[in-house]
Amino acid sequence: MQTTIISGHFDKRIRFWDTRADTPTNEILLQGKITSVDIARDDTLLLACSRDDTIKLIDIRRNLVVSTLCAESFRTAFDWTRAAFSPNGRFVAAGSQDGAVYVWNALNAKLETILKEHSQSVSACTWNRQNMMLVSVDRSKRAVLWGDG
Repeated sequence: MQTTIISGHFDKRIRFWDTRADTPTNEILLQGKITSVDIARDDTLLLACSRDDTIKLIDIRRNLVVSTLCAESFRTAFDWTRAAFSPNGRFVAAGSQDGAVYVWNALNAKLETILKEHSQSVSACTWNRQNMMLVSVDRSKRAVLWGDG
């Protein structure tokens, strides 16, 4: 994968690019505009957050959607909403239009928890690569640091 770039697009496609070529080497069509992509640290799973209010987990080796993460009240708020894998690849976090952060178990696609602290739509989540600390930011530029302590 060292020469591969993966990009998500508003035309609902994920494109795989070889840096040595001018055209994509592969494409996957999803149901909504892609707002973000992230790769698990083991380079086997790709997540794609989209405007259809779902997050797809894709097996990169088979180019196959293996799980769909969703929840009744989860709504992708922005065209730039960023979802992310936890450092160990076991969890996926994404912010929602309702001001909550949703955390799913990536292994079984079950919703683990809903974190509520924001009063505005959450645009991005990211994990600290050294531990299980999560940070989210909302429309008003307010950041919240989530941890277990």
